[in-house]
Amino acid sequence: MADRSPRKRPLVLFGYGLSSLARPFIALATTWTQVFIVRVLDRVGKGVRGAPRDAMLAVWTTPGTRGKVYGFHRGMDHIGAVVGPALASVFLWFYPEHYRTLFALTIVPGAIAVALIFLVPEKEVRLQSEVAKSDVGSGATGTSTPLPGEFTAFMLVLTVFTLGNSTDAFLLLKLTDVAGSARFIPLMWAALHVVKAVVSVAGGSWSDRVGRRAVIVIGWVVYAVVYAGFAISGSLPALVAWFLLYGFYFGFAEGTEKALVADLAPPDRRGFAFGVYNAVQGLGSLAASVVFGLVWKWYGATAAFGLGAALAVTASALLFATVRPSRPI
Repeated sequence: MADRSPRKRPLVLFGYGLSSLARPFIALATTWTQVFIVRVLDRVGKGVRGAPRDAMLAVWTTPGTRGKVYGFHRGMDHIGAVVGPALASVFLWFYPEHYRTLFALTIVPGAIAVALIFLVPEKEVRLQSEVAKSDVGSGATGTSTPLPGEFTAFMLVLTVFTLGNSTDAFLLLKLTDVAGSARFIPLMWAALHVVKAVVSVAGGSWSDRVGRRAVIVIGWVVYAVVYAGFAISGSLPALVAWFLLYGFYFGFAEGTEKALVADLAPPDRRGFAFGVYNAVQGLGSLAASVVFGLVWKWYGATAAFGLGAALAVTASALLFATVRPSRPI
């Protein structure tokens, strides 16, 4: 839909608006099914806004700044993941057990975010189909530009990696098991997001200078090292160190992967390309989490984390073999 429209902001606005309206209804929920419905609506909003938003970001970049822009965007997202829970903790410190009020108050940052979208400038672009129609003598058919083979290759390689990229809940589960309780897990989770935020800007900017592929591979190798560390380590200090190192994977890979998608996809297909990218990550994560849980149950945590590390190493090798380096022009 974003590719067929000269303006992407309405879809972005709808996605953020749906999530912002849905979340406060958790304050009224009385059953788990109601909470589940609210969460589904929240995720639908995320699914609607993600690809158009990332396509909008691509319009405001050049090949030499894309990594920095997407890295900065991911960094701001991770800062929100620190500040939001911190504010919630402060609220609960002064008003213990007032969870319903806390969820109701989420309407405030949601409304601010939606209002700010109206301030985002968007230049109306001329669609490829309109160009073809106006150029009668060119023989153009008005069909969309096909996605290049390199994009397809990148999605296939990303699928391999994502099949080993299970939910972070498994990392937290092992940390909880070794720590003996979940008392300090929120603090470690916040620390992880601080690392993500700091490294995301640096990682994205680095990819503008040395190329996307190298930085992505470094991120995936860090992922493999962390999962290998979780597979063989049994002490809490070691696991905490691995967990914080895990933030470097996000900092190097997240924004740079999106920059590579923007590099490879034609301008009139970027919405669809980012949709495919998000779908690969979402479906792959679901499959990876199911497989990881089964392997943990049948063969233990060491085998499960080892599988994730092996798939990350395999994907890193495939990325070098199938996708050419993408350097800024």
